[in-house]
Amino acid sequence: MLPAESAISRFRRDLTLAALLRGALITGAALCMFAGPLFGDRGEFLPAAIIIGLWVALSYRSLRGSRLSADSPSLIAAGEYDRAERHIDAALRTFSLFRTSKLLSMHHLALLRHAQRRWRETCLLTQALLSQRLGRGILSSLRRTTLLMQADAMLQLEDLRGAADTLGQLHHQHLNLNEALTLQLLQLDYESRIGAFESMLNSIATKIQLSELMPSLNAARSQALMAVAAKRTGRLPLAVWLRRRSELLADTAELTADRPVLVEMSREVW
Repeated sequence: MLPAESAISRFRRDLTLAALLRGALITGAALCMFAGPLFGDRGEFLPAAIIIGLWVALSYRSLRGSRLSADSPSLIAAGEYDRAERHIDAALRTFSLFRTSKLLSMHHLALLRHAQRRWRETCLLTQALLSQRLGRGILSSLRRTTLLMQADAMLQLEDLRGAADTLGQLHHQHLNLNEALTLQLLQLDYESRIGAFESMLNSIATKIQLSELMPSLNAARSQALMAVAAKRTGRLPLAVWLRRRSELLADTAELTADRPVLVEMSREVW
C-alpha cells in the first residue's frame, strides 16, 4: 500500500520539477525568437526543433500518466481497491509536464483512502491538495470535492474545529446538487456532535426534501440525525416519524456506524 507521506513527497517534488522544466522550455523558446537576428536562420532552427521535440515527448508521457489514473474513480466505486491502487501508484510514478495530471492522481488517491475509511491518510492527502492553487474549471470542482472529503475525515477523527473550518469554506462555494446534498449530511453530522440540535431543525421541510434526493444510506442517516435532534428538543411525534422513515431505508447497524449520537439513540425506546 502506498503510504500517504511518500505520495505527498513525490507529488510535491514532481510539481516542482515540472514547473522548472516548463519554465526552462518556455524561456528557451523565447530566446529562439531573438536568435535569428543574431545567428541567422540556421542558428535559430536547431534549438527550436529540440525544444519542440522535448515538449511533444514530455506531453505524450504526461498523457500516458493521465490515462493510467483515468479509470481509478470507477474502480473505487466498484470496490476494486487493489486495482485502483496500482493504477494510481503507476500514475504518480510517471512524470507529468502538466500539474493538472498530478493533481488528479493525488485526488484519486485521496478518494481511495476515503473509500477505505483510512481517515488520517485522507486528511493528509486532502491537505496536500488544498495547499496547491486550485482555481477555475476542473480544478475548482476538485477543490470542492476535496473539501467535502476533508470535512468527513475530520468528523470521523473527532477534529471538530478542523471540520468547522472546512464546512465554513464549503458554505462559500458554488456547489452543484450532489455536493450540496453531501454538505447537508456533513453539517447535520457536525451539529449533532456539538449538540446544536435546534440548528439541525432549521428549515427542516427543505432538509427532508433534500434528503429524499440522496442515496438510500445517506438519506437514512440524514433523517435519523434530524430524528435525534427532534427527540432532544422535545418534538417526539416528529422524531418518531423521521426515525421510522430512516429505518425503512437502511439497516440499523449500518445506519449507526461511525455516528456516536445514533448509536446512543438506537438503544432508547421511542
